[in-house]
Amino acid sequence: MAAPRLRFAPSPTGYLHVGNARALLFNWLEARRTGGEMVLRVEDTDVERNRPELIDDILDQIRWLGLAWDGDPVHQSERLHLYTKAADDLSSTGSAYWCDCTPEQVQQRARDRGGPPGYDGFCRDRGLGPGAGAALRFRVPDHGTTTFHDLVRGTVTFENAKLEDFVLLRSTGIPTFLLANVVDDADMGITHVVRGEDHVNGTPKYLLIADALGLDHHPVFAHLPMLVNEQRKKLSKRRDSVSVAEFRAAGYLPEAMVNYLALLGWGPKDGVEIRPLDEIVALFRLDDVTPSPAFFDTKKLQHVNAEYIRALDPDEFVERVRPFLVHGDATEAVLRPIAELVRDRVRLLTEVEPMVDFLRDDTVAYDDASWQKHVAKHGERAATMLDAAAERLGTCDWQAPAIEAALLDAAVVAGFVNAEGGPQMAKAQGPVRVAVTGRGVGPPLYESLVVLGRGRTLDRLRSARARL
Repeated sequence: MAAPRLRFAPSPTGYLHVGNARALLFNWLEARRTGGEMVLRVEDTDVERNRPELIDDILDQIRWLGLAWDGDPVHQSERLHLYTKAADDLSSTGSAYWCDCTPEQVQQRARDRGGPPGYDGFCRDRGLGPGAGAALRFRVPDHGTTTFHDLVRGTVTFENAKLEDFVLLRSTGIPTFLLANVVDDADMGITHVVRGEDHVNGTPKYLLIADALGLDHHPVFAHLPMLVNEQRKKLSKRRDSVSVAEFRAAGYLPEAMVNYLALLGWGPKDGVEIRPLDEIVALFRLDDVTPSPAFFDTKKLQHVNAEYIRALDPDEFVERVRPFLVHGDATEAVLRPIAELVRDRVRLLTEVEPMVDFLRDDTVAYDDASWQKHVAKHGERAATMLDAAAERLGTCDWQAPAIEAALLDAAVVAGFVNAEGGPQMAKAQGPVRVAVTGRGVGPPLYESLVVLGRGRTLDRLRSARARL
C-alpha cells in the first residue's frame, strides 16, 4: 500500500486562522505518524481577489509553527488548464450545462415560489452555450443518495434531490474550489482529505464530480469539529482573536501553540495534555477525533504557554524574549541576572519587559491602585516600614539573604506581625515593593533589589516616604 498523502490548501485571500492551523496540524500529524507526505497547495485561482503578500504571511506562520510541508508548494493558478479540460469533459457528457442566471434572478425566483433558497435548475434544458455572463453548473442527479464514510462523523448520507446544481466555472471562467480540488486530489494522489466541518456539505458535490469525470478516486474523509468561543459560538474574527499571527505577536511560543491546537477535538488517552510533539505524533489517530465542537480557551492556551516557557533554560528564555524587548540591550542587561525568576512568573513573552522595566528606568511610575492598596491603606505603618527599610538596607550586605533579613526586621518594627509576633511579609513587602517598582506584583523582591542596587533602592524608598 502506498504511503498516505495529505494536503493543506490555504487561500491568498485571507490569513492563517486558528481553525486552518488546526487542520494543518492534523494533516501534518497524520502524515508524520504514517510515514506519508503533506503537500501544500495554494488555492489562488481567484486572480481578482488574490493578494500574494497574504500567502507569504501564511507560509511564514506555517514555518513559525514548525509544520513544514513536503516538496514545493503547488499553485492552482498554474494548473488552470487541467480544470478547464475537466469542465469541458463534464459539459460534453451532459454532466454540466451553461447558465446565465444572475444571483438576483435566482433569489427572486426563490421568493416567488415561496420555496427554499438556492438555484432551481432554470437553465438545465435551455441548451445554452458558453458566453458572456454564463457559468457552468453541475447537473446533480434527481434521484438517489450520495454517501461517504467520515473518520470523525461516521457514515454521512445526502439526498441528491436536496442538492442544488452548483457552479463549476464562474462566469469569469475561473473554476470553483470544488472542481479544482477534485481534479488536483486525483492528479496528486491525495489519500486523505482532512478539513473543517464547514466542508461537510461540499463533500457529496466533490464525490459527484469525481464520479462524473470517471476518476477512480475516493479519499478518506475526516471533517474536524468546529472551534467555538466561551459562549459556544463559532469563532469569528469580528469578536475573537483568531489569527495565528496575533498569537505569535502576543508572545506565545510556537511549540505551545502546536500542543494546544492538537487538543482541539483530540486528546491522548492517557490524559497527559502537555507533552513533546514527537509523543503527540506517535499517539495521534484521526479516528479518535471527536465531532463535538471544540472550545478555543485562551486561558488554557496561556497555561500551556506558561508551562513551555518554564521549561526553557534561562539562556534560551532570554533568547526567545529578545524579539519582544522594545528597549533591547538595556532591558536584557537587567533581565539576565533574574531571568530564571522572571521566566517562572510570566505566561507570555510580552509580559517580560513590563515586569522588569523598573530595573532599567531611572524613575518609577506608580500604579495608583497598587499605591492605594499597599501603601496609602496602611498609613503610619507603611511610613514606618519605609523608614525602617531604608535604615536597615543602608548598611546590610547587598545580597538577597541579607536584604531579606533586613526587611524582616523592618516589618517587626513597623508592626506588620502575626499573633505570635512574627513578621507578616506578605503585607510588609507591599510598601517596599510599590516604592521601588511602582506596582504591587512583580519578580521576587530581594533578588530584584540586588539588581536595582543600594543607591537607587534607597532613593526610591525615601521618595515614596516623602510622597506618603
